[in-house]
Amino acid sequence: MTYELFRQTAETMLADIPEEFLEGLQGVHVLETAKPEVELRHVYRLGEYLDPGQDSFLGGNSGLGRHITLYYGSFVAIASSQTDFDWEAEIWETLTHELRHHVESLAGDASLVAEDRKRDAAFRKQLGKK
Repeated sequence: MTYELFRQTAETMLADIPEEFLEGLQGVHVLETAKPEVELRHVYRLGEYLDPGQDSFLGGNSGLGRHITLYYGSFVAIASSQTDFDWEAEIWETLTHELRHHVESLAGDASLVAEDRKRDAAFRKQLGKK
């Protein structure tokens, strides 16, 4: 999948999301770059929710707002090693995962953050990392 088609697919999917789930979100960005995970070879972050607002329980720099980023290059890196990579399913899963972070953040709920940390710890343990 080309970068342009990836962007168009993400935009089409975003248009299908009910407006109330997007409230307070300043933007969804598709970057052409990959985002490798620190200390983990061949592991990439597909997307992330950035919530640096002052009112956020995640903390950070106030005034930047809430954003979702999808990393096209990370999708490419993973797809290159999987013959059955389903681009659309992975884009949708990543987009909705990051939207869940957004909605939970607005509600002051860190459930998905806790799930992600638990999953990350199990993955690192499986790889023999701390």
